[in-house]
Amino acid sequence: MTAAPVRSPLVRPPVPVVDIDLGRPGEFRLPGDRGPARPRRQARALVRLHGRPLGMVSAANASGPDGLWRALADTANVELAEQLTRLRAVDRAEPSGGGVRHPALQPAPAISVIVATRDRPEMLRRCLRSLLRSTYPEYEVVVVDNAPADGATEALIREDFAGRVRYVREPVAGLARAHNTGLARARGSVVAFTDDDTLVDPGWLPALAGTFARDLRIGCVTGLIVPAELETPAQDALERQGGFAKGYVPVTWSLADPPGDPLFPFTAGRFGSGANMAFRTDALRALGGFDTATGAGTPGRGGDDLLAFFEILTAGHSLAYQPSAIVWHCHRRTRDAVAAQAFGYGAGLGAYLTGALLRNPRRLPALLRRLPRGIHYAMTRSRARGADPEAGWSRHLALLETRGMVYGPCGYLRGRLTGAGTR
Repeated sequence: MTAAPVRSPLVRPPVPVVDIDLGRPGEFRLPGDRGPARPRRQARALVRLHGRPLGMVSAANASGPDGLWRALADTANVELAEQLTRLRAVDRAEPSGGGVRHPALQPAPAISVIVATRDRPEMLRRCLRSLLRSTYPEYEVVVVDNAPADGATEALIREDFAGRVRYVREPVAGLARAHNTGLARARGSVVAFTDDDTLVDPGWLPALAGTFARDLRIGCVTGLIVPAELETPAQDALERQGGFAKGYVPVTWSLADPPGDPLFPFTAGRFGSGANMAFRTDALRALGGFDTATGAGTPGRGGDDLLAFFEILTAGHSLAYQPSAIVWHCHRRTRDAVAAQAFGYGAGLGAYLTGALLRNPRRLPALLRRLPRGIHYAMTRSRARGADPEAGWSRHLALLETRGMVYGPCGYLRGRLTGAGTR
């Protein structure tokens, strides 16, 4: 019997994405602080309080930009009331904002920013422009051109960013391999990674650096990822699935002080994502960098970031999530691309777990003890999607992710057998 086709997500008009601060009434900014915006009828906004993110809200108002701003602020005061209360309490207790504002880090650690790219020069151009708007005192940007089909990216760097961006070519395909190439050339004591399809917030580097500065035990910092645009039904559907955001509250994890989560530390997907991550350079190098049998461009499809997070924790470091370190992500625009991405997420998770176990088989009993609760959590999350008006699409993506998880171990082993898995 032929399976019923999966219906496309409900069609909605494009929604402008903007950045607002409750301390600056009436002001809209474009994602990545690219300039002012004037949405008129509706918008989805990242809402901040004195620069610190509270959450995202949507509102509509036909009276013009001022009315829309008030509608967004009113929505934020209701939907984000708990966050507002928490941040105001932090302000009263710590006038510096609890370590979120970092106007004068002494000394500011040098940061190397690695951007791996492959045949997307126009996206890369926007990403680099956002990076170079940072006022952080000491940083470098290294572009790793991964198995390019032509010389367009090299020409872009030479013609538009000469003297401001270093260009490196990595001829073998694979995101982990490209990141390792960048890591080998990093000069900073902190190495940060983002993707070419992002826009970096001006406060990204200060927030990363300030988090590392608070505690020498922190070996990795991840940050908030929010949508840069919601122009297609596929982008809207991905965001309704949860997107890339990991919340708006700072969290620190370590084996010395484990959380109540029964799956910890195997829940690496909750720690952050590779489009917004930074490491102490020496700590990442001590691990051997990223496992090249994982990551986009390999049979493993992904998991390079997850495995690095896991290895940082098991090496005795702490891992911190800092929502004030913000990156805006350009979600994939078509339904087929989102479906492929869902499969890739699952494959990356399977590849990461396989890599973690092969590196240390003694981890297997601990993982097996946690699996039943992990399966229960996944099933609960899937049932919760049933109330979504696009539940059919959500279930389809969940199924693709599950299939990817089943494939992931095979993908990882294929990568190892073809020689991609040596570090």
